[in-house]
Amino acid sequence: MRDALRRLQQLAERRLPALTRFRRPEPMPIELHRRRIYIVPTGFGIGFSVLLLVMLVGSLNYSNNAALLLTCILGAAGASSMLIAFRALDGLALASVRAGQAIAGESLALTLEFESARPRSAIRVDLGTACQAFAVDASGKADVTLPLATTTRGWQPLPRLRVWTTWPLGLFRAWSWMHPAQSVLVWPRPEGGGPPPRLPADEGLRPRLHRGEDLAALRDYRSGDPRKHIAWKASARLGQLLSKDFEQPESRPEWRLDWRELEGMDNEARIARLARWLGEAHVQGRRHSLWLPGQPIEVGSGPGHYARCMSALASLP
Repeated sequence: MRDALRRLQQLAERRLPALTRFRRPEPMPIELHRRRIYIVPTGFGIGFSVLLLVMLVGSLNYSNNAALLLTCILGAAGASSMLIAFRALDGLALASVRAGQAIAGESLALTLEFESARPRSAIRVDLGTACQAFAVDASGKADVTLPLATTTRGWQPLPRLRVWTTWPLGLFRAWSWMHPAQSVLVWPRPEGGGPPPRLPADEGLRPRLHRGEDLAALRDYRSGDPRKHIAWKASARLGQLLSKDFEQPESRPEWRLDWRELEGMDNEARIARLARWLGEAHVQGRRHSLWLPGQPIEVGSGPGHYARCMSALASLP
């Protein structure tokens, strides 16, 4: 029985690929062609067709050649709009998908890159409840940004995208589905509150100096000191040259965030706490390291280091 169903599915995918493709993600680029584009009349198109039928009956009943000619012209325009709507999607390709960064529960920005061999106008793409219109110019490329709702951390597969248009007259709607075989990484949501990380006992006993911008002290002039660093008023008062010293002790020790120090907590609680500590360290500009099972991350700071640590947390099983 299973073999028969499998053969039936293979036959359907071979003969009617447009009916079965929506169930399975596809590698990019994904190009639309005639076998996967659907066309139906819109509500306005149905009303327009009824109007043409009434005009046709009236013109034939009263033998009005002018009305019959107008009916034929409008009918030809409607039929042409169906062909134009189809050609607006035929050959359009989704080349790549770029994902932004977001914490679970927030919207993640997806940038869709479309390519086409010719310019196109008035195309729309739907992602869930979000809809965005775009056009492909002479360069043959168009970027569309849509929000993707997230719920949990980790790798989240992309949902189906619907590409559609009612161009040029709004009489017909042409649409197709695209389902990229790609996943996006969602960062974990930090816990609402909790204790700060535990520092080593000797951390506060090792002050380091760094070059600052605030005056820390005055010292004797040394050969080679810049003239702008000389404290002229203090030098005149004391009768000797003094220089301004801008070195000051580092007031924020490094944070060494360690998965092993959170024993007794379940994995998700550990991840949420480490995410909060990472966020606090990033906001404070504090250098920090992160130890996770199988992937220790060295000391660093800045947006790139923060993104690397949060991505490592999000990838944990």
